[in-house]
Amino acid sequence: MAESESGEPSRRKALWLMGAAAGLGALGADGARQAGGHHAAAATGAPRPRALIHPTPTPTPTPTPTPRPAPWTPAKLTALKTPVRDLSELSPAPPPQTIALTIDDGPHPTWTPRVLDLLAEHQIHATFFIIGEQVKEMPKLTRRIADAGHQVCNHTMTHPITIAGLSEKRVRREIVEANERVADVTGVLPQFFRSPGGAWSKTVLELVAENGLLPIDWAVDPRDWSRPGVGHIRRTLLGSKAGNIMLCHDGGGDRSQTLSALGKVIPKLKKRGLTFVAL
Repeated sequence: MAESESGEPSRRKALWLMGAAAGLGALGADGARQAGGHHAAAATGAPRPRALIHPTPTPTPTPTPTPRPAPWTPAKLTALKTPVRDLSELSPAPPPQTIALTIDDGPHPTWTPRVLDLLAEHQIHATFFIIGEQVKEMPKLTRRIADAGHQVCNHTMTHPITIAGLSEKRVRREIVEANERVADVTGVLPQFFRSPGGAWSKTVLELVAENGLLPIDWAVDPRDWSRPGVGHIRRTLLGSKAGNIMLCHDGGGDRSQTLSALGKVIPKLKKRGLTFVAL
């Protein structure tokens, strides 16, 4: 009895040790299979999981530039031997008692916003002849001009005063590049072109027509670019009559005199019964 009692624990201990050894062997086999599986995948070139690739977003399409019509009806675009200096020369002509304020050489970071504020205050629209290089530098300000309902027009890419004597190739580049720049930034395709300094030549007029533009000059010029004084600018502009195209500037230098004069001229011309129109 004492023998069997003392032998039973010994047998249980022996069985336990055998089971533990078998379990450890099994674990070792599993580990070997797992390691072997990884090596096998690498050896056979089995594909590994790939990182998610986010698709490239589709770019927003650029709107096709379209001409902005005049407030009456679009002007008839034809080849002209001389530039338009009065609204009565447009075909068809605008309504009677209309007058046009045109503003050149912008956009300018200081003066263009102040001119736009003044026009908004008096609730009138103007025509801006803008320079392509400055459009490139100030696209947001250029868009502000167009978004406010003003007409945006071509005033060449670099404003060469000697344009009348330049080669056909150079004049074409000045016109085409400015047209493309304005259209890309504003979505508005210019209809009108003004030559820097009013310098016209047969080549300039032919290339203007070739690009579907109408050449625009002016009837009233206060020479505000030379800063002749607020009084001179004001008196000259107040001499305007129905149908006249007036010339002013928002670029090319200090335009405080122009701004001050326009603040007095616009309400007085409106009191005469004149209506401001954009080309």
